[in-house]
Amino acid sequence: MAARSRYEELARQLSAVGAVKRGLARALPPECPGGSAAVLTLLDRHGEMRISRLAELMAVDLSVTSRHVAHVAEHGWIERSPDPADKRSRILRLTPGGRAQLDELTRRTTEMFARNLADWSDEDVGRLNALLSRLRDSFACRGPGGCAPGSHSGECRNGLGDDAHTRTPV
Repeated sequence: MAARSRYEELARQLSAVGAVKRGLARALPPECPGGSAAVLTLLDRHGEMRISRLAELMAVDLSVTSRHVAHVAEHGWIERSPDPADKRSRILRLTPGGRAQLDELTRRTTEMFARNLADWSDEDVGRLNALLSRLRDSFACRGPGGCAPGSHSGECRNGLGDDAHTRTPV
């Protein structure tokens, strides 16, 4: 186990990640803020779904999710159709325009990282990706019924998958 001072430094470093998140937000076009980008990203990764499932994946309240869904629907990036299993519910799915918008978001964020990390080696970027993934796994599986430290299997996520909780459009 690492020394307490290492954990304190980690907490400070993760707090400072806000600057990276703000940089990501600036890379997004004004008509597609972060919440809208998250909707598009999750529909792309997980396929069509009900808004309740989307709210679960976004880890935000249903009313917040509804506002994001209304915004992307107004732009024609998703369509809402009746759920055949329950006509009161709607199924959300990406439109071709939504896929094009998502491609643009991915291009912008990729270019931003490439520009800001130009002096990093591929190995450094790969190591950061691996460590961030490991950090996410460590937090994802510590709840009730989760994995023991060092034995993450992926089963502890209740079927949410590796990228279930994300707000980044890449």
